[in-house]
Amino acid sequence: MTTTTRRSLRLAGTAALLVLFAVELVIAWPSLTSAFTHLRTPHPGWLAAALAAELAAMAAYARMQRRLLRSAGVRVPLHRAVAVAYAAHSLSVTLPAGPAFSTRFNFQQMRRFGASPAIASWCIAFSGILSAAALAAVGATGALASHGTPDLTTLAVLAAGTPMLIIAVRRADVIERLLRRRLPRAASTIATFTEQLKAARLTPGNATAASTFALLNWLLDAACLWLRLRATGGTGIGLGPLLLAFCAGYAAGTITIVPGGLGIIDSAIILGLTTAGIDTPTAIATVVLYRIISFGVIIGAGWIVWSAIHALPRSGQAASSRFPSPIRRHPRAHARDHRNQAAPPATSASSRELITSASPCPWARTTADEP
Repeated sequence: MTTTTRRSLRLAGTAALLVLFAVELVIAWPSLTSAFTHLRTPHPGWLAAALAAELAAMAAYARMQRRLLRSAGVRVPLHRAVAVAYAAHSLSVTLPAGPAFSTRFNFQQMRRFGASPAIASWCIAFSGILSAAALAAVGATGALASHGTPDLTTLAVLAAGTPMLIIAVRRADVIERLLRRRLPRAASTIATFTEQLKAARLTPGNATAASTFALLNWLLDAACLWLRLRATGGTGIGLGPLLLAFCAGYAAGTITIVPGGLGIIDSAIILGLTTAGIDTPTAIATVVLYRIISFGVIIGAGWIVWSAIHALPRSGQAASSRFPSPIRRHPRAHARDHRNQAAPPATSASSRELITSASPCPWARTTADEP
């Protein structure tokens, strides 16, 4: 295929998309006009409540990760945990391949909080499992409230995965022996990683608190959707259809590479709301308000936080001023470290090399261990 042919095909495809967009715009113009009318007169009280619910949802997610770190002996001030949650969320939903950038950023910040590479990786993985399980529980609640049948298979897998991960961390020595037999060349790296992982002792209290915060994160986000609907004058939707529309939007957002799920999440939520009996103009206005709050406020604040973190000097003594007050570890964590210390540490350079080689996040090795 010649260059001219490829250029012609690209132009033809672009023209077809523009024509399709123009046709859809003409067809949907009456609904869009009515939706803009709703947006000109939103109820300020409901709008303020929606913003408060979204802020509370972000705080709940930050508290979940903070509780997981605390269970491993890493104490993080709440305002720093919230700041990292905002910045990581903005990276995740606005950049192409955003979750990878978000994971790297989370890993780096947890390392600076004092978490070992193993604990930081465990916290990121476990928070993802808790969040997915909580969203599945919300979806199941919506299905039951709508007299439907929830996806029990997904719930069972997620419900089984959480305790299995806890047991795996508690029996890290058994896993270490199995891995050392199969990967003898990486024995020292495996030993270091599993030794760090032993600090993660998730008690029933911490597990319950983290799970509660994960569930609150989604419930408050769903409440924000309902409050935005009320701000545009929408009424008459039940709990079940609301939760199903909410979960449908986020489920659709997981299968798209478009930053923020633009167009995909919006269409899924609009479809869910209209199926529940909400008129199309009100559903469109609700989703537009959702984008204003989530992109204009939450994501905007996250990028401001990210810029503030990276605006500070990154070398020498100035780099340590990024977090001027030390992050305290729980005394029991220090006691465990003292008991488990079988030999004096290696030199500074070799220790750093061993720690970074144990990290499952290779992209985080360049900056995670900066002084």
